[in-house]
Amino acid sequence: MWTIQIAKSADKALKKAPLEIRNAFDAWKNVIQLQGVTGLKAINGYRDHSLKGDWEGARSSSLNTQWRVIYFVSDREVKIFVLEVTPHDYRRKL
Repeated sequence: MWTIQIAKSADKALKKAPLEIRNAFDAWKNVIQLQGVTGLKAINGYRDHSLKGDWEGARSSSLNTQWRVIYFVSDREVKIFVLEVTPHDYRRKL
């Protein structure tokens, strides 16, 4: 079973997100907790993929046509770190 840690900025964005997005994120969490990234790849709707550029090393999954979850998978532990939940804009905010 995978554990999920959510960054404060992602948690804050989720609280402001529409109910539909919060529900989609809960479903995404359930898949991750039970099956990890392999489970996300098996479901075409999430369009899970690795990112390049400023976000290299992170992954992205779609919650709908606009909203994305950007996350990092820890190699040493069975953990997922949710970095951001945002409308589709991959420019890294420093």
